[in-house]
Amino acid sequence: MNVPDYYDYLCAAREQLWNFLRALPADDLNRDLIEGERFRNIKDLLLHVMDFEDHWVHGVARDVRGYHAQDFRHEWSVPNASQYDLNWILEYSRSVQAETLKFLASGPDLSADVPLIKDDPGESTVTLDQLMWNVMTHEVRHTAQIVLLIRMLGHTPPWLDYLRFARPHSPA
Repeated sequence: MNVPDYYDYLCAAREQLWNFLRALPADDLNRDLIEGERFRNIKDLLLHVMDFEDHWVHGVARDVRGYHAQDFRHEWSVPNASQYDLNWILEYSRSVQAETLKFLASGPDLSADVPLIKDDPGESTVTLDQLMWNVMTHEVRHTAQIVLLIRMLGHTPPWLDYLRFARPHSPA
């Protein structure tokens, strides 16, 4: 499996999840079900996933200074996303996704070293492939949390398994 193919899966699964979340009551999306200082509800996790991708792919790997700076109306490490409309979060998410898709379509060298200077004082590096897998794995973990929160609210979440999107579809 490769990064662009797996990212395509994540995009398809995101769309399914986003469509589902649009149908939920706002109170459910904002209900704090996780104790702690950060990421207490569905919208917090949803916004955090995209902030993480935006930071690592566009801020670190691509080193795009000021990318989406105007969109960070929130403290990205503690988003308190209940103050934002779901549609704003989804629009921001679509813009990050579109930039990531353009970046991957440009054929970046996934074996190239990416310096982690901003996040690691030891100035270590990882390959772009490793960084992308970190971003994608991070999303899968938090999507599982969102699905659990959906179940805790009494709803049946969409089926987001990889094989649902990857296997060939036979004619009806």
